[in-house]
Amino acid sequence: MKASESKYKHCMYFIANALGRRIEKLAMETWKQVDLSPSHAYLLLLVIEEPGIQPTGLSEQLLLTPSTITRLIEKLEDKGLATRSTEGKLTKVYPTEKAKALLPKLLECVNSFTENYSNILGKDESLRMVKNMAALADKLPE
Repeated sequence: MKASESKYKHCMYFIANALGRRIEKLAMETWKQVDLSPSHAYLLLLVIEEPGIQPTGLSEQLLLTPSTITRLIEKLEDKGLATRSTEGKLTKVYPTEKAKALLPKLLECVNSFTENYSNILGKDESLRMVKNMAALADKLPE
């Protein structure tokens, strides 16, 4: 059924979740080529771009809870893509050489994902939609 035909088509909760599920499916398909979920991949990109980033910084950038960040980091460690070090009271996350070597493929996935949804929705509409969604998210309480 089309979202626009749903009995709850005027309910932001249901429509936002329907959109989220469809975007997630498209993202998962894109990131499958590097054997990472989108959340793992974007976290890894931040770690590669900012070696030594703290989990708090990752949490802020990805808009995810600290416990979720911890689980994501653990999975990347299991895959040999990230390491953590404790320096005093600070925990810092670093990419491994294996992760650094994966960077071109990660960037290719980012571009491919953006291209995929832009081709479906239209480039201008996609840019406008992402900008509006960010502004709306900022208005709602965390």
